[in-house]
Amino acid sequence: MTKNFTGPLEDRMAIREVLETYADAVNQYDEETWASLWADDSQWDLPDYPELGTVAGKKAIVDMWRTAMPNYPKLSFSVSIGMIRVDGDTAAARAYISEVYDDPETGKDKRARGEYNDKLVKRNGKWLLKQRTFRVRHQT
Repeated sequence: MTKNFTGPLEDRMAIREVLETYADAVNQYDEETWASLWADDSQWDLPDYPELGTVAGKKAIVDMWRTAMPNYPKLSFSVSIGMIRVDGDTAAARAYISEVYDDPETGKDKRARGEYNDKLVKRNGKWLLKQRTFRVRHQT
């Protein structure tokens, strides 16, 4: 264990699976699986996208994702976990993402690298995303 990875191993593995399932669901355009990762009272903060801002509530988050996904054809989304700290039934995590997709207007590759800072909650034995804050690190 390092300062970036604290708490019970079983919980850290379960949280890693949430973050990796998130990436897989994005790649597969799997709305049902993607939606299952969010708490009903969750929040998604997108400060680098002022037109989106903060989206509150699972239903609103899933509706936004459903509307947005057609704008990312041939999407490849990968995740690397930088930190998971568990404290009882709450946790903080940091994940770095890399995505490549076809720009619908030009057909050329668009690339983005970003960072998610997450708060998770354990409810009924299952870890869920409570708050995700996404920041762009690099984009072309």
